[in-house]
Amino acid sequence: MLTPSLPNSRPNTPANLDYGYVWLISVVAALGGLLFGWDWVVIGGAKPFFERFFQIQNNAALSGWVNSCALIGCLGGALTSGVLSDNFGRRRLLLASAALFAITSVGNGLAGSLGLFIFWRMLGGVAIGLASSLSPMYISEVAPAAMRGRLVSVNQLTIVVGVLMAQLINWWLVRGLPSGATDDFIVHSWFGQQGWRWMFALTAAPSLLFVLGMLAVPESPRWLISRGLTDRARAILARIGGDEYAEVEIREVRAAMTQDSKESGVRVADLFRPGLAKVLVLGIVLAIFQQWCGINVIFNYAEEIFRAAGYDISSVLKNIAWTGSVNLVFTFVALGFVDRVGRRPLMLIGSFGLAAIYLVLGFCYHRHVTGLPVLLLVLAAIGFYAMSLAPVTWVVISEIFPNRIRGAAMSVAVMALWIACFLLTYTFPILNRNLGASGTFWLYGLICVLGGIFIAAKLPETKGKTLEEIESDLGY
Repeated sequence: MLTPSLPNSRPNTPANLDYGYVWLISVVAALGGLLFGWDWVVIGGAKPFFERFFQIQNNAALSGWVNSCALIGCLGGALTSGVLSDNFGRRRLLLASAALFAITSVGNGLAGSLGLFIFWRMLGGVAIGLASSLSPMYISEVAPAAMRGRLVSVNQLTIVVGVLMAQLINWWLVRGLPSGATDDFIVHSWFGQQGWRWMFALTAAPSLLFVLGMLAVPESPRWLISRGLTDRARAILARIGGDEYAEVEIREVRAAMTQDSKESGVRVADLFRPGLAKVLVLGIVLAIFQQWCGINVIFNYAEEIFRAAGYDISSVLKNIAWTGSVNLVFTFVALGFVDRVGRRPLMLIGSFGLAAIYLVLGFCYHRHVTGLPVLLLVLAAIGFYAMSLAPVTWVVISEIFPNRIRGAAMSVAVMALWIACFLLTYTFPILNRNLGASGTFWLYGLICVLGGIFIAAKLPETKGKTLEEIESDLGY
């Protein structure tokens, strides 16, 4: 059944929009992204130390498992986030993820055995899975249409800020490590015994800030309307854009709901109806491509990548901080262009730009070029990713699914993302050993070309449209 046509009388930007309030609740929700980025990347800086502490640095398969095990938790968090948030609300689940971030970061910092370390990483992955799905979804549901791309991209900005903060703290904690330090020195030094523990434990500080912030923000008005709590939703929407804006939004959300959806709620079978299945595949492929484009291996395996380019551990940690800085700068580029240029052009620029960079980067490794050229190419790749695939993928998958099953559908897409991320992270040491750095990056380049072709053929433009207008246009 096609969604009923929606009224076209709405203003593009409500006249009474309270910009400060909209930005405030969006930034608070996006703290989930900050913790996602921080917790996800902190392991890259801690890796040279905890691997030596647990004596797994020479075991490629075990190293891949330890560095990717959090993704099992991510899958669990992403898988349950949809059904739980559709039943209990976006806000409560975001609070739960904040508490999990705090508990598991301390657990990793205190872990006395490899088994406990893996357990806490996997449980922390549940928090990442919840936040990665719910933060952009919550923002997309409270944001006015004309600002939605920028506001959802704020979630990516906070991810990047979290990444950079973790990288800078990692570098600061080990800044006194002597150049050329041996494995034996590292294992028996403060860096190898305690320093890496603080890298994980300090994540508890922003986690508590996230808890306090979520206690102060409202529930998603679209979720409230879907549960019949229209008066509460009207008050929130009026606070955002005034009484007229609230009435228009409520009318559009109701128009997008069919009678049977109100009576029967979310059903898994609904995800596979012909019209919706096509959009679900689009979301899944984009989510997988965001990971298989290969950038995350730079964050998680920076030591191997930069050591192969001739850098020692001290220089590696400085280079990691550079990657985070470039990531931050180019995320601001995405914020400026996602609602002006559109989603599709940015995704195409990112796909083919990365493919070209990987071609040259692979050639450098193949010809044993080391030092600054490799660093500059890595930074260029991160720049292209940060202004395109990183933020825009989250924007698209948060807006293409219909209101009543957005939680369940987005959880499937995010689950696919984390499966792809697990495969990427787990297989990199194996690919690097068998194909070498050059062959591995050439493989990622080929994936980027294929991803660009898919985007050119299948991705529609959604900028400037309400969620209900997108739902009507796609004809579920």
